[in-house]
Amino acid sequence: MSEASRKLKLIDRNSQSIILGCYVIVFGAATILLEFQIPPTVSRWAPFLFSFIGRGIFYIFAGSILLNEATLRIIAGSAIGIVGLGYVVLEYIPQIEPPQNMRDAGGEWGAEQI
Repeated sequence: MSEASRKLKLIDRNSQSIILGCYVIVFGAATILLEFQIPPTVSRWAPFLFSFIGRGIFYIFAGSILLNEATLRIIAGSAIGIVGLGYVVLEYIPQIEPPQNMRDAGGEWGAEQI
């Protein structure tokens, strides 16, 4: 890569890793928060998190962000993606009801009722 093209490049590889790391931290914090407490605005702004398929796609997306050439990131991203696939499969098993933390504040099934 020439010196001129290096200077024109706005975000280098190290900066991309920092930005992706920030996204992973935000997605992880949101996931942990939803496991313990559901803020009322979440059911309004992110209703997809209250269905198995919506949460599964969210996990697959978060896992795909981690995939990189580093071995530990590949393992972590793959594990999160597999959990996401599990959530997607659970959507199509009618005998399984969503747990309490996947229901909105009114105790209803949320997005699953639609």
